[in-house]
Amino acid sequence: MSLVLSHLQIHYPGQSLPAVADVSFDLQTGQIGALIGPSGCGKTTVLRAVAGLEPVSAGRISLAGKEVSNPTHREPPENRRVGMVFQDYALFPHMTVKANIGFGLNRLAPADQSLRIQEVLDWVGLGREAHKFPHELSGGQQQRVALARALAPKPDLLLLDEPFSNLDVDLRERLAQEMRQLLISAQTTALFVTHDQNEAFAVGDRVGVLDQGRLHQWGDPYTLYHAPASRFVATFIGDGVFLPGRRLAGPTLQVQTELGVLEAPQAVDETAVTATMESTGSDDLCDVLIRTDDVVVGDAPMAHSAVLVHKAFRGAHFLYTLRLASGTVLSAMVPSHQHHQVGDTVGFTLQLDHLITFPTP
Repeated sequence: MSLVLSHLQIHYPGQSLPAVADVSFDLQTGQIGALIGPSGCGKTTVLRAVAGLEPVSAGRISLAGKEVSNPTHREPPENRRVGMVFQDYALFPHMTVKANIGFGLNRLAPADQSLRIQEVLDWVGLGREAHKFPHELSGGQQQRVALARALAPKPDLLLLDEPFSNLDVDLRERLAQEMRQLLISAQTTALFVTHDQNEAFAVGDRVGVLDQGRLHQWGDPYTLYHAPASRFVATFIGDGVFLPGRRLAGPTLQVQTELGVLEAPQAVDETAVTATMESTGSDDLCDVLIRTDDVVVGDAPMAHSAVLVHKAFRGAHFLYTLRLASGTVLSAMVPSHQHHQVGDTVGFTLQLDHLITFPTP
């Protein structure tokens, strides 16, 4: 089932600003989408509106080409063929795993119910736990039961509201990858909400970044990381800092910075950047986004040097914080065998595959 949101707005009574403002995106049949953003940004509200649990103030929601929500009409949730997995799983504690999964299958004949229950139990790898109760399962197993129960009626669209938030970090990452494979094998279109960008990137074919009810960007994870559409996306997705610079005149994007003239094979030269500069008279001042993987630290003499002011151990890597002579700070992800001490002067160079600029605030 395809999903299309067009200029969606949701305004709660008594609030001066809309909870969701002019959000538009689409999911094609079989795609998995993720909505990510800080707490209170509106991502769960969007999910509830798609499920039919929230009325819309403006815009429309379409499922498989049929308009199901607009300001004057809201198709009931039970008519949308949408499944939902809640943050707390919402399993029935007095029912076994098998009974929980079969709860939404009472329209099927008993024999067909048993076949479908066994099929989804095999999908989620819980065949041996069929007769256990939720309190006898681990958190990860409970999450799988909730997913199996939502998939059992064969919904055309599956919605998931922060399905891994109650699990520890390692288990979340593993289950996120497993969930993606389950959804692909079930050929189910899905939209899920998370505050964890690693989950969003691990599961989503398309990812949307929201802030204060507005969708800043909707695209594949690679594009969000390497071609962020706004300063907010650039800072929210991945690690990085901004290096002050000045755009140089010429046919290609080049920026003069304290580290020399920067250019790259692929330049992200936002038209909004140029328009903002012209309207504010900022004389081509801009900030260049420098990701941690753009900074290469070495032991041999390098093009630049900086003082290591902080480092955080990340297992296979250290996250270095480097201070230039001007006071500007950069971040670098360094293999853990390069074990410099805080206070050391280290050499580095920039290796930019993408040159991403934004107007100076």
